[in-house]
Amino acid sequence: MATRSSGAERGKLKQLDNRTARALFMDRHALAEQPAGPAKGPDLLHLIHRLGFVQLDSINTVARAHDMILFSRRPSYRPNDLKRLYERDRGLFEHWTHDAAVIPMAFYPHWHLRFQRDAEMLRARWRNWRRDGFEQQFETVLRHIRDHGPVCSADVGQDEKKGSGGWWDWHPSKTALEYLWRSGALTVVGRRGFQKQYDLTERVIDTHLCPGVMECDHQATVDWLCHAALDRLGFATSGELAAFWDTVTAAEAKEWCKQALTRGDLQEIEVECADGRMRRVFAPPGLVDQAAYPAPAPGRIRVLSPFDPMLRDRNRAQRLFGFHYRIEVFVPEARRTYGYYVFPLLEKDRLIGRIDMKAHRDEGILRVRALWPERGVKWSHARTRRLEAELDRVRRFAGLEQVAFATDWLRAPV
Repeated sequence: MATRSSGAERGKLKQLDNRTARALFMDRHALAEQPAGPAKGPDLLHLIHRLGFVQLDSINTVARAHDMILFSRRPSYRPNDLKRLYERDRGLFEHWTHDAAVIPMAFYPHWHLRFQRDAEMLRARWRNWRRDGFEQQFETVLRHIRDHGPVCSADVGQDEKKGSGGWWDWHPSKTALEYLWRSGALTVVGRRGFQKQYDLTERVIDTHLCPGVMECDHQATVDWLCHAALDRLGFATSGELAAFWDTVTAAEAKEWCKQALTRGDLQEIEVECADGRMRRVFAPPGLVDQAAYPAPAPGRIRVLSPFDPMLRDRNRAQRLFGFHYRIEVFVPEARRTYGYYVFPLLEKDRLIGRIDMKAHRDEGILRVRALWPERGVKWSHARTRRLEAELDRVRRFAGLEQVAFATDWLRAPV
């Protein structure tokens, strides 16, 4: 049961035990239920609304991160379902949270504060990085799009010196495109080969919602963002609320929590971490009693994306699940502990290991190089069978014909 009697030194704070806290957090991220159900149109939009956003990432070791995130919750999902919802139905828009993401269009009014803050931040940052000339290209870029329709970065700045193509070496018109998008004048209307396609915001977004037409109510936005973050986290510190959308400042989130406590809209509770320590957090009133008897999580093994919303806050994942995860894409191969792009494995309410695998599309094979169970996880024949069933699902999703395991695929915990 979730509620414990507390010692005098803890006052009257209610407590969530670790198992209940994990179950609650997984439920908010649509992982506590059976992975099943429709994944198109309104059903897919509802799922993304529930998550808040889905991070986009270009790495395609098996499938792209956003596709793996949605597939792990709805196995009937296919990438074209998201493409239609985003590019045809305009149920989503693309912008930044902690990284590039697709976000329900219903949330668009709350991004005006982000547009303002990104405009200020990027002007200062890019001037400091000596991206000379990008501000002089604003009108040229906007006029080109107005006259010729949506563009990608390759369609502008034809006479400008091209660098390596990395974010640190964009030509001025590419920098202008990104700035105008991040500050709200342009909207990304889709991707082609993962290249963003930009159009004028007034041609995409309802006029009354466009920046410059709709006024930004700063305090109402902060209030919505903090409430919406807490809805999706279940319980959180003020810092975790600020980090969820990465728009509200730490000071704003701290003040919001203070005011909400005073109004009785929040209460402080304690949550048990995986190592037994207690952590003081904020929660809606009544949360502990409502979460007291969580239903058991699905028993099947699921492959998660490294960018899964449940793992986005690596420190929170470690506190709740005892799972230390750091992506090693940018780590030199000789210094990697695991591999270039290693997928976490979820079983019931535990993260039980990580797997290094890659789609070899020319051969039609999903090759498994290695799997490392977590310490304390006994890798049985039954677990291997559950893993094989999940990898067969992933293999079909990725359009491959078979799964092949390396001879020494099962490794000792690190």
